Amino acid sequence: MARVLIVGAGLTGSLCAALLRKAAARPLHLAVWDKAGDSGGRMTTACSPHNPQSTVDLGAQYITCTSHYAKKHQSFYDELLARGVLKPLTSPIEGMVIKEGDCNFVAPQGVSSIINHYLKESGADIYFRQCVTQINLRNDKWEVLRETGSPEQFDIVVLTMPAPQILQLQGDIVNLISECQRQQLESVSYSSRYALGLFYEAGMKIDVPWAGQYITSNPCIRFISIDNKKRNIESSEIGPSLVIHTTVPFGVTYLEHSTEDVQELIFQQLENILPGLPQPVATKCQKWRHSQDWYIGFLSSANSN
Repeated sequence: MARVLIVGAGLTGSLCAALLRKAAARPLHLAVWDKAGDSGGRMTTACSPHNPQSTVDLGAQYITCTSHYAKKHQSFYDELLARGVLKPLTSPIEGMVIKEGDCNFVAPQGVSSIINHYLKESGADIYFRQCVTQINLRNDKWEVLRETGSPEQFDIVVLTMPAPQILQLQGDIVNLISECQRQQLESVSYSSRYALGLFYEAGMKIDVPWAGQYITSNPCIRFISIDNKKRNIESSEIGPSLVIHTTVPFGVTYLEHSTEDVQELIFQQLENILPGLPQPVATKCQKWRHSQDWYIGFLSSANSN
C-alpha cells in the first residue's frame, strides 16, 4: 500500500487528498499534516470560547465562481451545494464588484466546513501541530522529519504550504529543487494583513443595512462583515459576530507588532466606522503573513506510480 503525505490542511491540501482518494486505482494510505492546531489554512473559521455556535470566518469571506470556472469546475460546486456546504450569497455586501456571469456563495457553517468536507471525503489520517523541518530521500522513500515526533517514510509527499515555508525546508529536498523551480518559488509574492473577529452577547443588535462592507477611506480597515448576517443566520441564543480585515499596507507596516497592539489600533479605527459598539465578550486576532498566493510542490519516489 502506497503511503502518501500531504503537508497542509487548507483548501489545496484537503481537495488534493479527496481527489487522490477518488482517483487511486489501488489501496492508498493518506496522511495530512498541518502545523496549525486545526484545519482551514486561509479558510479558517474561529469559534467563540463562550459559544461554539458563534463563529467568524477569519480568512476567505465568500466564494466567487466566475463563468469560466462554473464550466470547468461545475461538478465541485454542484456537490458542495447539494451537500449544503455552500449556498448562494443573498445578503447585501456594499462595495462588492460583481462581474457579469459571476456567482457568489457562502458557507452556512463557516468556510472551514469546505475543508472539513474534503478531508472527510478523503478518509485521510489528519494530524495537527506537525511542523515539517526536513525531507530526505532514503532507499527510494521520502523520510520526513518534524519538530516533534519520530521521522516517517512515505512514497509520495505533496507540499501545499506557502512558498517561503517550502524554501526553509532542510535535507535532500534543498538539492532536489532545480534552480528554475527555486526562482519560481522565490518570485511568489504575498499580501499580509490582519483579521479581527469579535463575538458579542446574545440579544445584541448591530443596526446597519448591510451584512458586509468594503471600506475605501480608512488606512487600517478594508472590509467588515457581520458574519451571522452574511450567512442569513439569526438566532436569539447566538450573539452577532463581526470580522474586520485590515488593508495590506497596514498589515505590512505592523506585521512584526504584537497582536495585542494591532488589535487596539483596529478597535480605534472601528470606532470611526461603527461608533458606539459595546465591548465584545471575546476576540480573536489573526495575523496572515502569507495570503492569497500559494504553490504546490510534488515529490514522488522512484518506485511510485
